[in-house]
Amino acid sequence: MFGSIFYNFWAAIIGFSLYFFCTLSDASLPLNSIVKSLLVSVVSFVLMYAIRLLLGYILYTPEEDVEKDIENEQLGEQPEFQNSKDSVGEGTTSTIDIKDESVEDIANVVKSMLLQDEPPTK
Repeated sequence: MFGSIFYNFWAAIIGFSLYFFCTLSDASLPLNSIVKSLLVSVVSFVLMYAIRLLLGYILYTPEEDVEKDIENEQLGEQPEFQNSKDSVGEGTTSTIDIKDESVEDIANVVKSMLLQDEPPTK
């Protein structure tokens, strides 16, 4: 659950205070007002359990997913880029793995690919 029982007591105190001060100006007996305020405080105490449970469910993060994400960040894994069809539409496939290559090598590969795609000039 999110938070502690401390929040439940605060909810009970706030519920009691609000109900008591709202019914203080009524012409009913003071004992009725105090008893009803105590009932409202008990209801707000129990209702706070449901609110804490809901907050705990919303903010829950499974440990397995967090550990996998941290491991991937520490290893520095990068996805492989795949091209299923050429821009010309020839249907060629190519896979480029950029993990171990330097920036200059990648630039040279891109330049050579651009030169191959250009139509011959007349």
